Amino acid sequence: MTEAYIYDAVRTPRGRGRKDGSLHEITPIQLASQMLGAIRDRNDLDTSHVEDVVLGCVAPVGEQGADIARVAAINAGFAETTAGVQVNRFCASGLEATNMAAAQVMSGQSDLSIGGGVESMSRVPMGSDGGAWPVDPDVAWNSYFVPQGISADLIATKYGHSRDDVDAYAVESQRRAKAAYDDNRFKSSIIPVKDIIGMTALDHDEYMRPETTMQSLGALKPSFVEQGAFGFDSVAIQRYPEIEKINHVHHAGNSSGIVDGSAAILVGNKEIGERLGLKPRARIRSFASVGSEPTIMLTGPSFAAEKALKRAGMSKADIDVWELNEAFASVVLRFMEALDIDHSDINVNGGAIAMGHPLGATGAMILGTVLDELERSGKSTALATLCIGAGMGTATIIERV
Repeated sequence: MTEAYIYDAVRTPRGRGRKDGSLHEITPIQLASQMLGAIRDRNDLDTSHVEDVVLGCVAPVGEQGADIARVAAINAGFAETTAGVQVNRFCASGLEATNMAAAQVMSGQSDLSIGGGVESMSRVPMGSDGGAWPVDPDVAWNSYFVPQGISADLIATKYGHSRDDVDAYAVESQRRAKAAYDDNRFKSSIIPVKDIIGMTALDHDEYMRPETTMQSLGALKPSFVEQGAFGFDSVAIQRYPEIEKINHVHHAGNSSGIVDGSAAILVGNKEIGERLGLKPRARIRSFASVGSEPTIMLTGPSFAAEKALKRAGMSKADIDVWELNEAFASVVLRFMEALDIDHSDINVNGGAIAMGHPLGATGAMILGTVLDELERSGKSTALATLCIGAGMGTATIIERV
């Protein structure tokens, strides 16, 4: 099998996913196009060599519809021979897209591809694409459907994570993100987003709240009590009868933020890199996606990580740095327990609780973040993973070269 290498990884800063967010006036096609342009310009890349662009997008409708990957490539001025495809694996879409680009290379069907993702949550709100799962009673009944916030609280209840536990994790995420910014750890990967007249619209993650404390979080009311009372707590308990009552501990301060953003990762084989004068940054060792129980929903990352490790012929001890999307604090706490990972080894630069989660782009963003961390720290291997709606997990292992 051909080896796949990461040659470059870029991302936008994350803009608050509201009408007053700095990226609200930037269309999703522009977010994606600017990241593709950055990949081209940073590597002096003849885009006729890029065979495909694979972009994740969770709400591929309206401005994000019509195969945004192909249209973004055209809009960015890529060669007309560059194909494009949009994919949706919910929150892991950006990582899945990168894995698909890598799979093309590893199978010998492409020499050079780009993976990544885009989501403008301020312009195309979450859930805009609809779907039968939450709204068709027959489908919802068969899967014991509950909203993700209920799933996060179910995890906290089942595995004994208190309100103090999840709030303490959130405070630490904010602290780590600020420390990373103070140390300029994201500087080489963040590409400032330009507006229509070429002025910088945003050059930093604007969702961060470094002033967060246990006291300020303690003043917030749990976000999912009303959903639970509407009947979803009963559904979760029906699926998990050992639970007597859901302990609602999650709120806006210990859950991922709604933001806008895009990311792109250049992946190719060794020969194309040598021919184009590209320097490989990491080798993709393995990747995996799994299904998991859909009511608790968010426990898939540990199973995906174990599968990716097995495929790579590696053990947990072989991974130096771990990155798990901070969809909710309990998701990370459970992952650390399931795989016996020390907090000092995971999400070392903060995560989506501090910086936000632009659904279709986050997977590619965290893969780039963990690659930067390997280079900064001089460490060798990393595993990036995400929990996913409807009960799934996706994981990717990379090795610095």
